[in-house]
Amino acid sequence: MSDALAHRGPDAQGQYWHQGNSIGIALGHRRLSIIDLQQGQQPMSNQDGSIHLVFNGEIYNYRELRESLIASGIQFRTSSDTEVLLHLYEQKQEKCLDELRGMFAFAIWDQKKNKLFLARDRLGQKPLVYRKEANRLLFASELKSLLQIQNLPRKINPEAIDLFLTYQYVPHPWSILEGFKKLPPAHFAIWENGKFRVQRYWSPPFSQQKQNTQQEINNEGRPRSYEDAVAKLRDLLSEAVRLRLRSDVPLGAFLSGGIDSTIITGLMQREMSRPVETFSIGFDVAKYDETSYAREAAKKLGTNHHEHIVSPSALESLPKLIWHYDEPFADSSAIPTMALCEVTSQSVKVALTGDGGDELFAGYDRYRAVRLGNKIDSLPGFLRQLIASSFWQKIPASINQKTFLRKVKRFLGSASLEPRSRYLQWIAIFQKAQRDQLYTAEFRNSLQQFQANQWLPEVYQQFPNRDIVTQTTAVDIVTYLPCDILNKVDIASMSVGLECRSPFLDHKIAEFTSQIPLDFKLKGKIGKRILRDAFCELIPESILTRPKMGFGVPVDHWFRNELKPMLHDILLSERALSRGYFSPDAVRNVVDEHTSSRADHSYRLWAMLVLESWQRMFIDPPTIPTQAPRSIP
Repeated sequence: MSDALAHRGPDAQGQYWHQGNSIGIALGHRRLSIIDLQQGQQPMSNQDGSIHLVFNGEIYNYRELRESLIASGIQFRTSSDTEVLLHLYEQKQEKCLDELRGMFAFAIWDQKKNKLFLARDRLGQKPLVYRKEANRLLFASELKSLLQIQNLPRKINPEAIDLFLTYQYVPHPWSILEGFKKLPPAHFAIWENGKFRVQRYWSPPFSQQKQNTQQEINNEGRPRSYEDAVAKLRDLLSEAVRLRLRSDVPLGAFLSGGIDSTIITGLMQREMSRPVETFSIGFDVAKYDETSYAREAAKKLGTNHHEHIVSPSALESLPKLIWHYDEPFADSSAIPTMALCEVTSQSVKVALTGDGGDELFAGYDRYRAVRLGNKIDSLPGFLRQLIASSFWQKIPASINQKTFLRKVKRFLGSASLEPRSRYLQWIAIFQKAQRDQLYTAEFRNSLQQFQANQWLPEVYQQFPNRDIVTQTTAVDIVTYLPCDILNKVDIASMSVGLECRSPFLDHKIAEFTSQIPLDFKLKGKIGKRILRDAFCELIPESILTRPKMGFGVPVDHWFRNELKPMLHDILLSERALSRGYFSPDAVRNVVDEHTSSRADHSYRLWAMLVLESWQRMFIDPPTIPTQAPRSIP
């Protein structure tokens, strides 16, 4: 199990075993040494050996917590954040989570109480998977570690497939395999006396106060005006960056040339006495290349910039990607993310990122579309009918999903839906009707009453007291952000022994942004309004005014050219078509429509290719390899 996680911690390893009268415990750890390089080995125990800890992540406020613990009489043997966490649990048990500012997944064995305590950070930066059986509990950072255990069943969960083809990831608490689960962000789990329970300990406080205009926010110490909110954000984000510079190894930053990474790098540079090492990758396809903006930001901020042009090849990247991500994961930007992490890891061991800025500050274009849809809903009935008319779908448009006219047609095609269903239609990879057409009758029957489309609207219900745009950002913060963005970055960075830290994901910033009015974040056509105003001096004008560019790869082009043989060799193989999930004719139709340029099914084909490749690596072989293979079996 530990060997399968060696990439996450290449610097050291350790194990702890104990067999009591009725209960046995085994803890294993792989260490990426960041703080207290000499003495921070794990598993770590307290002075009397009754409590043992394995921990993945960083506690950024460990120095302040350490001073408080010393004042209470605790004596420390190391200067690591691991020992701080250990003694904080000793004092406060599960209440220790309230004190932590950081990213973490950890397990604590309390031998005196015969209790195991598992926990995951508030926003889901570090993963934790588990399997509860009648007489044992198994847990790890990655699913492939659990699958090293002999004779564990590897039966695919049909619900997970339906969710994956809808959202391009398998959301928590589901796993692709039956009997395995993910501990959700902001949750802990306790096994004690044979009983197991999972409990939430934090939620972003979106529903504490209804806000949708620029009105006073005058309770609980909240800012009283937009100007006060700008000043508060400057203080919060500057502190979050400062805390994340605590390290005993070299640090750098990802610099994409977007607003978020530019701000983080600028605040980082203010705190450092030498130029920050910054990293970006570029592509030889212009519409995917942002290097000129990154270069401009680096020049303004005075960083030591490293720029690499890559030509990511799915043929070379796919086996590594499939093995590292454990489950089917269809965000194709994982390919350039892995390339960026590999380049960065050659120079530094820790990199700050701008992850979370779009979700927290309403930066995505789709939030403006949600607001526009809400305005259309308030129009008289005959106007709504005109806007939603099927006539607009007859207007010719490019098959490219990213062209303006194609986006307009997609927007109008969903105008008649209620807001939550409309948003789901925009973000879904396969719509429900498309999935129904793709599935065999047998597979549809295996889903029984389950519908992946029900999941997202149910999440909306957690945030009942806010406007639809703010609700949508809240939903993305608890779903898309941890399940896609943060999962993508954690797996990509850990695959090369690189630690990524995102100041935007400090929970104090998440709490602040969840309580300010929407027009502080989104006003007119401008997203991230407060972020732009708070840190405008750090951002070149060209970056402030540029359109948003996704971090992607030309999947649509690949499937009509260099990857076209792979579609036939893998997706259209007898092995794939006989699995019983998909109708062979439906699969052939999707492939044919795309390769003949009659439709753009690039995201759908990528999802199907990833799913079949994953099955060949994780389902078909008798054992799961502890290292990434060079090719798809």
